[in-house]
Amino acid sequence: MRLVLASASPARLAVLRSAGLDPAVRVSDVDEDALLAAIPSATAAEKVTQLAAAKATTVARTLGDALVIGCDSMLHIDGELVGKPHSADVARSRWRAMASRTGELVTGHAVLEVVEGEIERVAEGHAVTTVRFGSPTEAEIEAYLATGEPLAVAGAFTLDGLGGWFVDGIDGDPSNVIGISLPLVRRLLGSLGISPVDLWTTRSA
Repeated sequence: MRLVLASASPARLAVLRSAGLDPAVRVSDVDEDALLAAIPSATAAEKVTQLAAAKATTVARTLGDALVIGCDSMLHIDGELVGKPHSADVARSRWRAMASRTGELVTGHAVLEVVEGEIERVAEGHAVTTVRFGSPTEAEIEAYLATGEPLAVAGAFTLDGLGGWFVDGIDGDPSNVIGISLPLVRRLLGSLGISPVDLWTTRSA
């Protein structure tokens, strides 16, 4: 069955490829801000899971037979759920607040099985990994911001990129911090009667 990743994230794609999968990439047009505004009282886990499901569903409706994986990640810190900063000013403010602190990277996951254009089965869940941030100097923060990397990633940091220099440690699944939890995806696939080994070396158009 055709495997599709409903995400533009190169990091998620890299995780899946390194784990033996080669999904096609289809990006959804979900209005994330509007969806979040409609569920203000939802928990952090519920918010990211609903976003992941919405992205996967939007993509699934354009396909025939396929297995679609959708994800959405945010950082939960000080009771606030934060996504991509998009600007250097926001990223700078977040790093000043995160330095020497601990936060939780929460990722919602949705796996949809599509048969002849109809969504037949759905498995959803979320994963949480605790992140212990280091104490970068102001000069290091400015240098990091200048690369542009933190502007387009949840929580304004990466574990597998330049941001890894400023993460002292994690408690939990490292692939979840990168954006897609392999252990959780394995369990979600299993609930649909699919093993990840069945998808190894799969090549999708």
